Amino acid sequence: MTIRWLTAFLDVPDALFGASTEFWTTVTHATLSAPRGEHEEFSTLLVEGGDPYLRAQRISDPIPLVHLDVHSDDPGDFADKAISLGATLRERRGYVVLESPGGFVFCSVSHHGEPRVGAKARSVVDQICLDVPDDLFDIECRFWADLTGWELRSGATREFRFLERPEGMSLRILFQRLEGNDKRQKTRGHLDVAAGSFVEEVVAEHVVLGASVRFQGSAWTTMIDPAGKSYCITNRDPTIEDSAK
Repeated sequence: MTIRWLTAFLDVPDALFGASTEFWTTVTHATLSAPRGEHEEFSTLLVEGGDPYLRAQRISDPIPLVHLDVHSDDPGDFADKAISLGATLRERRGYVVLESPGGFVFCSVSHHGEPRVGAKARSVVDQICLDVPDDLFDIECRFWADLTGWELRSGATREFRFLERPEGMSLRILFQRLEGNDKRQKTRGHLDVAAGSFVEEVVAEHVVLGASVRFQGSAWTTMIDPAGKSYCITNRDPTIEDSAK
């Protein structure tokens, strides 16, 4: 069952939805679609010259999250495959809501003609990082490798692994092992913005737009967006697939 496209969803508390979507549309050079859904809870970040791969959802929960939509020709069959590999079924509609073995929420959805990746900018959201508890790390990595059929590769350190995405795919999937004091009960996701050699400039631009710096390292800077959600700005070149960052 071939994966046709990946879409990352920003799940944003209702009170912060406007501030969050204004921030993300600005930093991704996108425009926000008209709302849709029974409660007008869904919006898409539309990019010029390519198919959208970022969307936003209003949620009642006060904690912002990120989830992943996996696009295929048959969402039901793909969901059945995921369940056979250890996923948990949460809900079936026109799409299927699932949880990975580590508890990360993702949806099996229909393919609508993607992919067309837009033109590269100085910085681009090109990766979703799954933050995985140490005791679930091997299980979670193997699940996603088996589900996608993409090669699982080791990073430069024990902390990271990643899947080698097909050419033209919207997002890469990175896995980060949570060790030490970072002991979470479930796998969670965050977005990574690749900025190459422009990390300092891009960080400064994001701060002006309402983000704040949480941690600054040599390879990435951890940020907090206006909705309180963590994300990273990395020095990874998005055109190079074998980087572990």
